[in-house]
Amino acid sequence: MRTPLVVVTGVDPTAMDTTMMSLAWDLPRAVTVRHRIDPHSQVLSRTVSDATGVLENEQVQLEHACVSCALREDILPTLERLARDGRWSAVVSGLPTGTEAGQLAHALTTDARLARHLRLSSIVAALGGEDVVHDLLSDDLLRERDAHSNPGDDRGVGEVACAQVELADLVVLDGRAGPAATDLVRALARPGAGVATDPADLDPATIVAQRHQPTRAGAWLSLGLDTELPALEGGGAWRLDLCSPRPFHPDRLLDQVERLGAGPFRSRGSFWLPTRPGVQLEWSGAGGQLSIGSHGPWERRTPVTRLLVTGIGSVPDQLEAAFEDILLTPTEALLDARSWLVAEDGLEPWLGDIRDAA
Repeated sequence: MRTPLVVVTGVDPTAMDTTMMSLAWDLPRAVTVRHRIDPHSQVLSRTVSDATGVLENEQVQLEHACVSCALREDILPTLERLARDGRWSAVVSGLPTGTEAGQLAHALTTDARLARHLRLSSIVAALGGEDVVHDLLSDDLLRERDAHSNPGDDRGVGEVACAQVELADLVVLDGRAGPAATDLVRALARPGAGVATDPADLDPATIVAQRHQPTRAGAWLSLGLDTELPALEGGGAWRLDLCSPRPFHPDRLLDQVERLGAGPFRSRGSFWLPTRPGVQLEWSGAGGQLSIGSHGPWERRTPVTRLLVTGIGSVPDQLEAAFEDILLTPTEALLDARSWLVAEDGLEPWLGDIRDAA
């Protein structure tokens, strides 16, 4: 019999701990395991507890202080061990602060041995305090909060927190978030995901009985946004669906990327370039921190440039104009494809060499 697993993520350790306590309180036969990474010593700490108290408090020296190593060396083996023990009806796992649950969910889906013992019931994103909007849309870095996983971790708080919300089956706020923050969370969360405005209102038995739906989550997270966009709830959040069959102009993208990528909003999606027509390129940003990269070949899909931009307050005036300005003009789009055959397009530091993309 497989043991239900609830995974808690977040960028605020206090919010994560509060949510885990609320879940465990009403699940007396549950076991909780909390992992933390010290980015300076590269040590992973593990605390296991149940209704009787703390059962384990161990430290593991990682080869590299990164999420992949932590999952491989201790997190997944510990979850399997606890599930196989037979003493507990459910496992509640708190991942290291700033960790996204995608790799863990993928492992549970593809690893037959793990799947025999663990059933991923729900992925929970815990957000805390009155700073929910700041966490999601500011340009803070994880390292500025000592929440990074290793010395080279340059990720932004907003990009990580937004990605956690977008993957989650349930988002938990701690009761102090205002209406605008709640509207923003609902706009970012995938269709059908729950949003609880207070950990005290959680129904752990229902959460454990659920089953994470990787197909639905994958459609919402896909670069092509392969799902219908639901209507926004409340009046505090806005959303722009910027879409065109035309690619971005590489020079104008370099020159004007801040017009489209810098600001207190979340943006994600994919784009293409005439200099790299066969490659789907990824766009992911929040609060002015922006990442772009090569995702993979378009294969049989028709190349499209599509960005989903979400924020609160007034829609920035420049976004739609910036999107249109960076695209190839209709005249440029009619140029012979051979005119874009160049050795370099200036985007090599982010996208790699053009010859490698061919």
